[in-house]
Amino acid sequence: MTSPAFLGALCLALSCLGGAHGLWRSDDLEWSKLIMVHHWPATVCQEVESHCKDPPNYWTIHGLWPDKSEVCNRSWPFNPKEIKDLLPDMRRYWPDLLHPSNYSHQFWSHEWKKHGTCAAQLDALNSQRKYFGKSLDLFKALALTSMLQKLGIEPSTDHYYQVSDIRDALVSVYKVVPKVQCFLLEKGQEVQLLGQIELCFSKDLQLWNCSHAAEPAARRQEAWPNLGLHVCEDGPVLYPPLNETKL
Repeated sequence: MTSPAFLGALCLALSCLGGAHGLWRSDDLEWSKLIMVHHWPATVCQEVESHCKDPPNYWTIHGLWPDKSEVCNRSWPFNPKEIKDLLPDMRRYWPDLLHPSNYSHQFWSHEWKKHGTCAAQLDALNSQRKYFGKSLDLFKALALTSMLQKLGIEPSTDHYYQVSDIRDALVSVYKVVPKVQCFLLEKGQEVQLLGQIELCFSKDLQLWNCSHAAEPAARRQEAWPNLGLHVCEDGPVLYPPLNETKL
């Protein structure tokens, strides 16, 4: 007969294992791609300027998100000690633009709990060190800031780009369809501001087309629930420079 003490020890061991590797449910596994989400600090700060402090003049990481599942393991908390060696790059490329004074730990914790615990079903992402480290690797390999510059797409206060031209230029480089997202600025008439660019990866971390299909509301309004981030409408879009956030 199995003793209560043994069963208790077994439950504790399984709980610890769940914290390390995730307690996956079948519905949590229903995602097909990862989304590397970049955001443009000048546009974010145009919308929330009272919160921004010394934002960088290059595209930064918003997150690496499985396309459907969220918060797959609530018992696996974020531990900054696990990414200690990554902190210089994390602070540079993955800053919390809205809360810079907290050294981004709250932001990274949110990204880990909501998205990292689901991405961790992949061996390549099955720890906090792997998840954040691989996200940085993918971000650096994509080199979105320099790639846009090479394509002749640079921030400007008076030059409007066509959304289709930006999308087609990115397709010519990455060979996959990105998702280009905008905020709306009321300036006498509605003006689209380039705010976010998503590039997608398959589960084997190869570039893959992003879908423009409808997304869950919770993911659409991931970081700024009061702002109108949306897939850009075909037409003109402003790519604002950092030193011209008040347009």
